[in-house]
Amino acid sequence: MHLAMADAVSRTVGAMNGVHVVDQWPVDNVAVAVIGADGARLAEHGPADRVFELASVTKLLSAYGVLIAVEEGALELDQPAGPAGSTIRHLLAHASGLAFNEHNQQAEPGNRRIYSSSGYEVLADEVHAATGIPFDKYLSEAVFTPLGMRSAELRGSAGHGAVASCADLVPFAAELQAPQLIAGETLVAARTVQFPGLNGVVPGFGMQRPCDWGLGFELRGQKSPHWTGELSSPETFGHFGQAGTFLWVDPAAGAACIALTDRVFGDWAKEYWPPFTDGILRELA
Repeated sequence: MHLAMADAVSRTVGAMNGVHVVDQWPVDNVAVAVIGADGARLAEHGPADRVFELASVTKLLSAYGVLIAVEEGALELDQPAGPAGSTIRHLLAHASGLAFNEHNQQAEPGNRRIYSSSGYEVLADEVHAATGIPFDKYLSEAVFTPLGMRSAELRGSAGHGAVASCADLVPFAAELQAPQLIAGETLVAARTVQFPGLNGVVPGFGMQRPCDWGLGFELRGQKSPHWTGELSSPETFGHFGQAGTFLWVDPAAGAACIALTDRVFGDWAKEYWPPFTDGILRELA
């Protein structure tokens, strides 16, 4: 990334009219980072080493662990898993029909996009059964340790139970742009719509028609309203969490952004996140 562009991004993240932009957010603590396609840290602000609860940003990490298990041959994307008629692919793409936070079926697999943390708990059980390694340990060995994510830990549900620092998510954001742990074609598949045309609800943002999802990655597509920016490309993928966290990658911009806070997601995030992302993208452009 050109030095002048990096300086411009730093100004957006760091200061605007002499005031730190993210310091205007109504939170006690916030750490952010912008990472270029080459893995370079273009800008950082806040307590980079503070460990935050990730909430549903956990799903990005868990999905990556499942994709590694698939590449290792422990699992297959189209093998049965979860409700009758469901597969690993359905579970990753929130198309299994499982309820949001309960292990009961609300729809036939492939018919609706029902956002489901319980589906990720089923995935964790599948990895454990196939490898003999508890999923928290598998995730540590397959993702956290190779990327040097020393603070990262899965402390509960594979859908929402991880913690990590912003500094330790930086190499993961770099991995999502230039994969080393999985094949490039696997990453392309993960950011490609699975079961196209399914409608569904993005928590906090209402019904989306369609509600595009990849293999664990929420896809920006044409969703509106959305937690990314109006300038975010349709190819943008990532996740946000109810702990007031997000991680997005915009391939068109050649960058990723991490934001971790200690305030539960709410209307404040809808107000502050999209213009913040648009500011980053303007500078990158």
